[in-house]
Amino acid sequence: MELITSRRNPLVARLRALHQPRGRREQGLLLLEGTHLLQEVRRLGLQPERILATPAWLERHDGLLPTDAPTVQPVSEEVLAAVATTEHPDGVVLTLPTAALPQASGGGEGGGGFVLALDQLQDPGNLGTLLRTALAAGVKEVWLAGGADPWQPKVLRASAGAALALPLRREADRAALRPLLEGALSTGHQLVATLVEGAAAGAEPPLPYWQLDWTRPTVLLLGNEGAGLHPELAALASQRVTIPHSTAVESLNVAVAAGPLLLERWRQQCQRG
Repeated sequence: MELITSRRNPLVARLRALHQPRGRREQGLLLLEGTHLLQEVRRLGLQPERILATPAWLERHDGLLPTDAPTVQPVSEEVLAAVATTEHPDGVVLTLPTAALPQASGGGEGGGGFVLALDQLQDPGNLGTLLRTALAAGVKEVWLAGGADPWQPKVLRASAGAALALPLRREADRAALRPLLEGALSTGHQLVATLVEGAAAGAEPPLPYWQLDWTRPTVLLLGNEGAGLHPELAALASQRVTIPHSTAVESLNVAVAAGPLLLERWRQQCQRG
């Protein structure tokens, strides 16, 4: 196809609109940036709607293009920079239909055994890191109550493609999340809330996280970076755990804290297996 060199080309404006939630909703597309995310799309068997790449990138990566490739549009470096959200794009961006992504059931069955529920997580980097860890830990679904948009470019990059593989369900707020949690409880899932050590509510102190039986059907609840888990959701929890650590810090970053919690289930399953 003819090389696009003008930043005023209508395609540039259409793809720049995908930087915002409204543009993604209206077009039903995600904007993915970089060679790694194209590789993940190929590995997951997903079909891009369109690929934009510089001539230099196409010369180096011809083998990455699908044999049944969609529209591959050569563009100048200036045009690619205008479309991308990163300062120094590596030469390729692509669009992916949102309809191709796995869908979360959000039903009472709790996503097949292990669900991560996030209460208004705000930072895209934290969300992306969490999604990557969740995929590594065998989480079946992720439920989000507001917070950062999991399909924005920064989350997609931080998740290294995990956001494309995990069934996600995003609700407007925690009030809409509550029925999902109650449904999971009614089908025998344990709802696990994490508390800061020494800040336990109620008569029973929280367990060190490794003492909990994580092999049971489980929904892990995590709160946002500033306020933590909202009391309304924490009150639903059937189990409360803590991550013991030095008193030199008051609490852990939510993405860091999620690592041992999510992977403890995997460890226990491997130990029993």
